[in-house]
Amino acid sequence: MFVLADTENQGAVIKVIGVGGGGGNAVAHMVSAGIEGVDFICINTDAQALKHSKVKVSLQIGCNITKGLGAGADPEVGRQAAMEDRDRIIEMIEGSDMLFITAGMGGGTGTGAAPVVAQVAKELGILTVAVVTRPFDMEGTKRSGSAEQGIAELSKHVDSLITIPNQKLLTVLGGDITLLDAFKAANQVLQGAVQGIAELITRPGMINVDFADV
Repeated sequence: MFVLADTENQGAVIKVIGVGGGGGNAVAHMVSAGIEGVDFICINTDAQALKHSKVKVSLQIGCNITKGLGAGADPEVGRQAAMEDRDRIIEMIEGSDMLFITAGMGGGTGTGAAPVVAQVAKELGILTVAVVTRPFDMEGTKRSGSAEQGIAELSKHVDSLITIPNQKLLTVLGGDITLLDAFKAANQVLQGAVQGIAELITRPGMINVDFADV
């Protein structure tokens, strides 16, 4: 039997991990868009959110802390949940050459757990890029403050950090846009950022980026 071996970027393992509700929604959007050459993972404290996710590979964290009910918009609960299942996070991402972490900052799980995932990736020597959103102004000052703290913590552990201010999306899209459509637009921007970088590495073309170049 003749077997055609795919030698293009052989061994390059790229994973995209969505942390929390916002991150999970973003990853589900990417799965629907059919991004090739990457593996998708969702991590959440909320068992129901994972149950209804389109993403095949998922990890529920912090069962002992949250009882599967989410982090209640408390980043410290999100952090503790990730620490509880740190070994399982290691199992899910080890062997990756590159890891994208996506999350909506300002809530509990994404804000608290994403920095833990990034720290684990750093310890494993994985090239790590975080692509996260800042909350809309209408989501309140508490959420905004939590987001800034989470972004500051995340920045300590990643090789590159891309932040997308959702409020600026509203300015671009116009004030009459619905909140649902605004979140869809944010997911589209998250997808574009991840897809643009990933395809430079995974797709053959005139410009081919190797991990030695990144």
